[in-house]
Amino acid sequence: MASKNHMDPEKAANGSSEDHERCAIEEVALVVPETDDPSMPVMTFRAWFLGLITCIILIFLNTFFTFRTQPLSISAILMQIAALPIGKLMASTLPKRQYSLLGWRFSLNPGPFNMKEHVIITIFANCGISYGGGDAYSIGAITIMKAYYKQSLSFLLALIIVLTSQILGYGWAGILRRFLVDPVEMWWPSNLAQVSLFRALHEKDNKAKGLTRMQFFLIAMAASFAYYALPGYLFPILTFFSWVCWAWPHSITAQQIGSGYHGLGVGAFTLDWAGISAYHGSPLVTPWTSILNVGVGFVLFIYVIVPICYWKFNTFDARKFPIFSNQLFTSSGHKYDTTKILTPQFDLNIDAYNSYGKLYLSPLFALSIGSGFARFSATLVHVALFHGSAILKQSRSAMKNVKVDIHEKLMQRYKQVPQWWFLILLGGSIALSLLMCFVWKEVVQLPWWGLLFGFVLSFIVTLPVGVIQATTNQQPGFDIIAQFLIGYILPGKPIANLLFKIYGRISTVHALSFLSDLKLGHYMKIPPRCMYTAQLVGTLVAGIVNLAVAWWMLESIDNLCDIDALHPNSPWTCPKYRVTFDASVIWGLIGPKRLFGPGGLYRNLVWLFIVGAFLPVPIWILSKIFPDKKWIPLINMPVITYGFAGMPPATPTNIASWLITGGIFNYFVFKYHKRWWQKYNYVLSAALDAGTAFMGVLLFFALQNNNYNVKWWGTELDHCPLATCPTAPGIKVEGCPVF
Repeated sequence: MASKNHMDPEKAANGSSEDHERCAIEEVALVVPETDDPSMPVMTFRAWFLGLITCIILIFLNTFFTFRTQPLSISAILMQIAALPIGKLMASTLPKRQYSLLGWRFSLNPGPFNMKEHVIITIFANCGISYGGGDAYSIGAITIMKAYYKQSLSFLLALIIVLTSQILGYGWAGILRRFLVDPVEMWWPSNLAQVSLFRALHEKDNKAKGLTRMQFFLIAMAASFAYYALPGYLFPILTFFSWVCWAWPHSITAQQIGSGYHGLGVGAFTLDWAGISAYHGSPLVTPWTSILNVGVGFVLFIYVIVPICYWKFNTFDARKFPIFSNQLFTSSGHKYDTTKILTPQFDLNIDAYNSYGKLYLSPLFALSIGSGFARFSATLVHVALFHGSAILKQSRSAMKNVKVDIHEKLMQRYKQVPQWWFLILLGGSIALSLLMCFVWKEVVQLPWWGLLFGFVLSFIVTLPVGVIQATTNQQPGFDIIAQFLIGYILPGKPIANLLFKIYGRISTVHALSFLSDLKLGHYMKIPPRCMYTAQLVGTLVAGIVNLAVAWWMLESIDNLCDIDALHPNSPWTCPKYRVTFDASVIWGLIGPKRLFGPGGLYRNLVWLFIVGAFLPVPIWILSKIFPDKKWIPLINMPVITYGFAGMPPATPTNIASWLITGGIFNYFVFKYHKRWWQKYNYVLSAALDAGTAFMGVLLFFALQNNNYNVKWWGTELDHCPLATCPTAPGIKVEGCPVF
């Protein structure tokens, strides 16, 4: 494809790589167009209209579904595909006449719907992903403050938290763009899939060779829409099909092993796309090598480590508690009532804590936290060993800005965004955040110096983490380190812990998301000032809508997130936010020193930091001893430990079904039906997301919100009532036998 471009004299006239240096990154050279048409309109009425609409729809859907038992993260690929026929329809129907407004002349229809408009629409949509997807931590913090801690929280304060954390990330992105966007070496591999999809959507399909991508999308979306009525309303048992429990209805051990919802999920499966894609995203867009690595870690963790720790060694008094739960427990196996150790100011009441007793975790939850320790150090060591020299070399080149490839040369013809535009946003965000610490001091708990510490931490790590992600597509997380630090500095203050993570860690995640989009705009030759406008407006719109939807749900749905008060079949159990709340209790309210310090019950888990650091070393040594064995470097210890990640709230059944689905499409279909995979795989992923999301929203507004609920055997999620029972002698829990 790229070689043909070089031979085209018309493309050469627009600045092809015949005249300039090609991109040194081979993958980029093969995928990204090396030409540009500066006359192509970008910020058109169509781009504004569809961009804002897609941003609002995505943020609504992602916020809506994140509160559900089976959360669903809708990807921007959905809007990327759906915008194409609508854009073409607008190009064929809107009037082409010129309008004048305050001396500015414009047209609603400047010509055919083009690829640059499509990219801008996707940039708007990505703002909806950044807020409503997996990184919507600020909404999680607000939900916890209102739904779990029952804090009196004003909408204005919540809006300040949401917007300042996001715009802070945008400020970091603006400062670091010359290091992480402009250089050739910073190539952001994940963007190449989107570039490929843009080119595929704007190339003409050969109808003689089957359905077009758009026809396939519409058919698959309709099928997904119709099917989701079953697991979403009529037959929810399809979400967790736990047949082992039916075979042994009176055995606690069998139900602990076989329950898809409260156990290890052996033999259980889900026929619900929301369940498959809930936590690790769509398996259809994950490379097979990553799926295989995650699968190895998952099998090792769920089928070897957890059973040995639970049944063989009774690690951490494991048998006093359910084998799998995201709840917190007392030493007697009952749920830990955090209200008994809270002061009216939402601090830890130390006397009450000493009287009430220590906090305990379910065995799988505790081991999952330990795996997070190992994953952090394993990621750093893996990147240092396998990519360290290359990253240092690329970083030095980036800082000097030595290499300029064809893409940078083509972008130089556009007006750049002045640095002070970003500095104003950064300064305003910092000032407003600090003002929050003074005006709402009692509510946020975080002092101004703690917030400044968060800013410094975020700024320090954004560049090195960005270099790693831009070159290796890996983002080393430092959530645990951030929570550890503030947990030791400010113990007993859960709200402060939540907010410190937002400003010290999540703002970095947002910055990296913005930087990735800036590189996408760089590849697609979008004028920098158009990118600035789209990202800023999209951020403001997404933040306001995100908070408005969450606030509406918190105010209008009775007992939202309160599992004890909700109907047993209620979908509003908020598993993602429950884990965030637990984290605020573990790291903030009680503090890491009491749980993981000397004398703490879980102190030995801290050794996993060291274990994780050693895990990549043997693989690296083998790769040096046997350089001809290309499969050895594909063994990725950070990704293997990612097989433990997300549980809870993810269940083993969620992850197992994700692995199986990904294996089918990205190994068997890719290997034996590559043409089909190339044409339809990403389209099918978007169609399944879209159909499931639209039916889920329809079911809520038409039926569930009006209490039109179906009650029969198939509406019970799991049919494994004994899976949550402890098996230690003398532990009494309602509904469970006493041993």
